[in-house]
Amino acid sequence: MKIEVCCGSVDDAIGAQAGGADRIELNSALFLGGLTPTLGCFAAVKCATELPVVTMIRPRHGGFSYSDTDIDVMRRDIEFYVERGSDGIVFGVLRDDGTIDVRKCRELIERCAGAEKVFHRAIDVVPDAFDAIEALIDLGFDRVLTSGQAARAADGIDMLTRMIEHARGRIEILPGGGINVGNYSLIVEKTGCESIHVSPRRAVEDRSASGNTAIHFGGALYPSESGYSIADAEHIAAIRGRSSDG
Repeated sequence: MKIEVCCGSVDDAIGAQAGGADRIELNSALFLGGLTPTLGCFAAVKCATELPVVTMIRPRHGGFSYSDTDIDVMRRDIEFYVERGSDGIVFGVLRDDGTIDVRKCRELIERCAGAEKVFHRAIDVVPDAFDAIEALIDLGFDRVLTSGQAARAADGIDMLTRMIEHARGRIEILPGGGINVGNYSLIVEKTGCESIHVSPRRAVEDRSASGNTAIHFGGALYPSESGYSIADAEHIAAIRGRSSDG
């Protein structure tokens, strides 16, 4: 069983490796669902760990229908990361109607060279997941991350099972979304998946910005200014232990 850990910092990546992860998905702004990481973070992760790194290419939050200027940014980011040794590129582009934007996805795939091509959880909002899988196979994607079109993978087990069976031998279906040590065994047993995507977190206190409670730097969502979260290496290790037991 391969375990991919969603990371948003170098400390996350170090924790993922310590916990027994097999691969890192590197992002920034996990609070927003994951955006493109900085080049400095990527370079530091490659120096600090020995794990394969797949890099999120997502220029903004708020949907997946990207303008031509967004696509230009994504192309440039992909080129930067592929040139610097990213093992895979993670992205997804949809039309306004929620279907796969084949033309724009193809433009980005052409920049991926030999890196793995991974379609992210944008598939969880498409109108027909099976039509989407066929489009991704035709485009040449290697893997697709999905919760089975549910809020959490544990709630999407039936759909995940159908997706895995439908795609078998043609594209990897990677379950992700709320997978933890408590539901890991059920998801693996029911779906027959060969890898999982996890993002266990633990809170870390940072009181440096808490002196003025009227100030928030996160917009209307008002995230806490007195701490942040990092990858929970112990939880990752517990999931790894469950996979070894199975």
